[in-house]
Amino acid sequence: MTSEVSGPSVDTVESLMKEAETLKIKLEEERQKLNDVTLASVAERLEIINYMNIKPRRTLKGHQAKVLCSDWSPDKRHIVSSSQDGKMIIWDAYTTNKEHAVTMPTTWVMACAYAPSGNLVACGGLDNKVTVYPLSLDEDVTLRKKTVGTHTSYMSCCIFPNSDQQILTGSGDSTCALWDVESGQLLQSFHGHSADVMTIDLAPSETGNTFVSGSCDKLVLIWDMRSGHCVQSFEGHESDVNSVKFHPSGDAVATGSDDSTCRLFDLRADKEVATYSKESIIFGVNSVDFSVSGRLLFSGYNDYTVNVWDTLKCVRVCLLYGHENRVSCLQVSPDGTALSTGSWDSTLRVWA
Repeated sequence: MTSEVSGPSVDTVESLMKEAETLKIKLEEERQKLNDVTLASVAERLEIINYMNIKPRRTLKGHQAKVLCSDWSPDKRHIVSSSQDGKMIIWDAYTTNKEHAVTMPTTWVMACAYAPSGNLVACGGLDNKVTVYPLSLDEDVTLRKKTVGTHTSYMSCCIFPNSDQQILTGSGDSTCALWDVESGQLLQSFHGHSADVMTIDLAPSETGNTFVSGSCDKLVLIWDMRSGHCVQSFEGHESDVNSVKFHPSGDAVATGSDDSTCRLFDLRADKEVATYSKESIIFGVNSVDFSVSGRLLFSGYNDYTVNVWDTLKCVRVCLLYGHENRVSCLQVSPDGTALSTGSWDSTLRVWA
């Protein structure tokens, strides 16, 4: 009896899967028709970027274990970093002084972020929570800490979407979520990935209702924050997507993956327009960020290096050595004058 019942439904699912596959192939064919020219060939007439004088200027020492995440303050001077040692440290990147050091309830603090005002930081990790700390020099930061939201698995990334009032998180439970900081209420949840969400980034507009997420399901999804719906998806990576970053124009997204490539996906063309890779690069990419103009893409690798790519010509223009273990996070400062990198060697470095 049971086999009779399950029979037709299995067939329907199979035929629907087949139909979905054929539609996917048709879509790809239509895309290919429009794919008449490569980004690199269009960029041939541009000047080559040949002289780049980027040097390590500061080393921030104080963590006792792997640095997992870092974020520049909007004041362009301070950096928050979080580590496997369960600490979150606020640094003055210019003097290298530590202004605050907060011990978290768990180790592996995988995510940290500054609020737009610069007066709050958020962090979380294996505790599955996102906790917000108001920063003040006159009292202990931990006194006014506040748990905002809780996932059903680890929190991998967090970001404040254009105000101190809300925080957006990504988690190992394969969802993203938008929380109200004051009440701790879940405002919106985002379901679409089928594996751990590793990274999120906001579209660079003031009204910012769009964000992008990258996951271990190899997909890159674009979301509408108001509706909670996924509005666009990109495939192409052959392994986990560890980092996503919007181009400053807001029209494209760069990604870094364990498949040892970085890629550029164009939102208007709805496809991958560039791959940044070399045969000699066989290690995964943990973190990517653009220069302020968007012409350069900085990417941190598991082979302890940072590669700098010309986004238009699709060639490497510079290689930064210095860390003694994998580069886990990197970020260009808000004014574009410096680059911070964090590593499993337990240090952060500031390059300029």
